[in-house]
Amino acid sequence: MIYYDRLDASMDRPSMDEYFMEMAKLVSKRSTCLRRKVGAVIVKDKRLLSTGYNGSPRGTRHCEELGCIRVQMNIPSGTRHELCRGVHAEQNAVTQAAYFGVSVKDATIYTTTFPCSMCAKILINAGIREIVYDEGYVDDLSKDLLEESGMIVRQYHPTESV
Repeated sequence: MIYYDRLDASMDRPSMDEYFMEMAKLVSKRSTCLRRKVGAVIVKDKRLLSTGYNGSPRGTRHCEELGCIRVQMNIPSGTRHELCRGVHAEQNAVTQAAYFGVSVKDATIYTTTFPCSMCAKILINAGIREIVYDEGYVDDLSKDLLEESGMIVRQYHPTESV
Protein backbone atom coordinates (compact mmCIF):
# COMPACT_ATOMS: atom_id res chain seq x y z
CA MET A 1 0.00 0.00 0.00
CA ILE A 2 1.27 3.48 -0.87
CA TYR A 3 0.78 6.39 1.50
CA TYR A 4 1.25 9.99 0.52
CA ASP A 5 2.59 12.52 3.01
CA ARG A 6 1.35 15.47 0.97
CA LEU A 7 -0.81 16.24 -2.01
CA ASP A 8 0.92 16.51 -5.36
CA ALA A 9 1.45 20.26 -5.81
CA SER A 10 0.94 19.89 -9.55
CA MET A 11 -2.60 18.55 -9.07
CA ASP A 12 -4.90 20.73 -11.14
CA ARG A 13 -8.12 20.66 -9.13
CA PRO A 14 -10.87 22.96 -10.44
CA SER A 15 -12.43 25.55 -8.16
CA MET A 16 -16.10 25.06 -7.29
CA ASP A 17 -17.05 27.79 -9.78
CA GLU A 18 -15.09 26.10 -12.56
CA TYR A 19 -16.50 22.70 -11.63
CA PHE A 20 -20.13 23.81 -11.77
CA MET A 21 -19.73 26.07 -14.81
CA GLU A 22 -18.15 23.18 -16.72
CA MET A 23 -21.20 21.11 -15.76
CA ALA A 24 -23.48 23.85 -17.13
CA LYS A 25 -21.49 23.88 -20.37
CA LEU A 26 -21.80 20.10 -20.64
CA VAL A 27 -25.56 20.29 -20.00
CA SER A 28 -25.87 22.91 -22.79
CA LYS A 29 -24.75 20.27 -25.30
CA ARG A 30 -28.18 18.60 -24.87
CA SER A 31 -29.94 21.73 -26.14
CA THR A 32 -32.07 21.45 -29.26
CA CYS A 33 -32.15 25.20 -29.91
CA LEU A 34 -30.85 26.22 -33.31
CA ARG A 35 -29.78 29.74 -32.26
CA ARG A 36 -28.15 29.48 -28.83
CA LYS A 37 -27.30 26.45 -26.70
CA VAL A 38 -27.67 27.26 -23.01
CA GLY A 39 -27.13 25.09 -19.95
CA ALA A 40 -27.83 25.69 -16.28
CA VAL A 41 -27.16 23.88 -13.02
CA ILE A 42 -28.59 24.69 -9.61
CA VAL A 43 -26.30 24.10 -6.66
CA LYS A 44 -26.64 24.38 -2.89
CA ASP A 45 -23.98 23.62 -0.29
CA LYS A 46 -21.63 22.44 -3.06
CA ARG A 47 -24.19 19.84 -4.17
CA LEU A 48 -25.88 19.63 -7.57
CA LEU A 49 -29.67 19.92 -7.21
CA SER A 50 -30.94 20.23 -10.77
CA THR A 51 -29.92 20.79 -14.39
CA GLY A 52 -31.62 22.32 -17.41
CA TYR A 53 -30.98 23.14 -21.03
CA ASN A 54 -33.05 25.05 -23.54
CA GLY A 55 -35.38 23.09 -25.78
CA SER A 56 -39.00 22.36 -26.59
CA PRO A 57 -41.39 21.21 -23.85
CA ARG A 58 -41.54 17.51 -23.01
CA GLY A 59 -43.40 15.49 -25.65
CA THR A 60 -43.34 18.21 -28.31
CA ARG A 61 -41.30 18.43 -31.49
CA HIS A 62 -37.97 20.19 -31.39
CA CYS A 63 -36.89 23.17 -33.44
CA GLU A 64 -34.37 20.84 -35.09
CA GLU A 65 -37.39 19.22 -36.78
CA LEU A 66 -39.59 22.28 -37.37
CA GLY A 67 -37.14 25.12 -37.79
CA CYS A 68 -36.84 28.19 -35.59
CA ILE A 69 -39.95 30.36 -35.29
CA ARG A 70 -37.79 33.30 -34.24
CA VAL A 71 -35.65 33.04 -37.37
CA GLN A 72 -38.74 32.57 -39.57
CA MET A 73 -40.32 35.71 -38.05
CA ASN A 74 -37.03 37.67 -38.06
CA ILE A 75 -37.25 38.40 -34.31
CA PRO A 76 -34.12 40.09 -32.92
CA SER A 77 -32.24 38.47 -30.04
CA GLY A 78 -33.31 39.71 -26.61
CA THR A 79 -36.88 40.55 -27.64
CA ARG A 80 -40.27 38.84 -27.73
CA HIS A 81 -39.20 35.87 -25.58
CA GLU A 82 -42.72 34.48 -25.69
CA LEU A 83 -42.38 33.79 -29.41
CA CYS A 84 -40.31 30.64 -29.08
CA ARG A 85 -41.08 26.93 -28.77
CA GLY A 86 -38.21 26.49 -26.38
CA VAL A 87 -38.16 26.52 -22.62
CA HIS A 88 -35.06 28.29 -21.33
CA ALA A 89 -32.32 26.41 -19.48
CA GLU A 90 -32.91 28.29 -16.21
CA GLN A 91 -36.66 27.61 -16.44
CA ASN A 92 -36.02 23.92 -17.07
CA ALA A 93 -33.61 23.69 -14.12
CA VAL A 94 -36.18 25.23 -11.74
CA THR A 95 -38.98 23.10 -13.24
CA GLN A 96 -36.99 19.89 -12.88
CA ALA A 97 -36.28 20.66 -9.23
CA ALA A 98 -40.00 21.28 -8.63
CA TYR A 99 -40.95 18.12 -10.55
CA PHE A 100 -38.81 16.03 -8.21
CA GLY A 101 -39.69 17.98 -5.04
CA VAL A 102 -36.30 19.62 -4.53
CA SER A 103 -36.21 23.09 -2.95
CA VAL A 104 -33.94 25.61 -4.66
CA LYS A 105 -34.38 28.26 -1.96
CA ASP A 106 -31.06 30.01 -1.22
CA ALA A 107 -29.29 28.07 -4.01
CA THR A 108 -26.89 29.28 -6.70
CA ILE A 109 -27.55 28.83 -10.40
CA TYR A 110 -24.66 28.53 -12.85
CA THR A 111 -25.76 29.37 -16.36
CA THR A 112 -23.84 29.66 -19.60
CA THR A 113 -25.74 32.84 -20.57
CA PHE A 114 -27.03 35.79 -18.53
CA PRO A 115 -30.74 35.18 -17.80
CA CYS A 116 -33.46 36.97 -19.77
CA SER A 117 -36.16 38.92 -17.91
CA MET A 118 -38.57 35.97 -17.93
CA CYS A 119 -35.96 33.73 -16.33
CA ALA A 120 -34.90 36.46 -13.90
CA LYS A 121 -38.47 36.69 -12.58
CA ILE A 122 -38.66 32.91 -12.14
CA LEU A 123 -35.28 32.76 -10.39
CA ILE A 124 -36.26 35.57 -8.03
CA ASN A 125 -39.57 33.90 -7.12
CA ALA A 126 -37.95 30.46 -6.77
CA GLY A 127 -35.68 31.85 -4.03
CA ILE A 128 -32.39 31.51 -5.90
CA ARG A 129 -29.92 33.76 -4.08
CA GLU A 130 -27.04 33.92 -6.58
CA ILE A 131 -26.53 33.77 -10.34
CA VAL A 132 -23.16 32.97 -11.86
CA TYR A 133 -23.18 33.41 -15.65
CA ASP A 134 -20.58 32.94 -18.36
CA GLU A 135 -21.68 34.94 -21.43
CA GLY A 136 -23.56 38.23 -21.39
CA TYR A 137 -27.03 38.81 -22.85
CA VAL A 138 -28.67 42.14 -23.65
CA ASP A 139 -31.78 42.48 -21.48
CA ASP A 140 -31.97 45.69 -19.45
CA LEU A 141 -35.20 44.68 -17.71
CA SER A 142 -33.52 41.51 -16.43
CA LYS A 143 -30.61 43.51 -15.02
CA ASP A 144 -32.99 45.98 -13.37
CA LEU A 145 -35.15 43.25 -11.80
CA LEU A 146 -32.18 41.32 -10.47
CA GLU A 147 -30.61 44.45 -9.00
CA GLU A 148 -33.87 45.53 -7.39
CA SER A 149 -34.38 42.06 -5.89
CA GLY A 150 -30.97 42.09 -4.22
CA MET A 151 -29.90 38.97 -6.10
CA ILE A 152 -26.15 38.34 -6.13
CA VAL A 153 -25.12 38.31 -9.79
CA ARG A 154 -21.60 37.78 -11.02
CA GLN A 155 -19.91 36.89 -14.25
CA TYR A 156 -17.77 33.77 -14.24
CA HIS A 157 -14.04 34.41 -14.51
CA PRO A 158 -12.03 31.16 -14.25
CA THR A 159 -8.92 32.84 -12.87
CA GLU A 160 -10.91 34.57 -10.10
CA SER A 161 -13.10 31.62 -9.11
CA VAL A 162 -13.68 30.58 -5.53
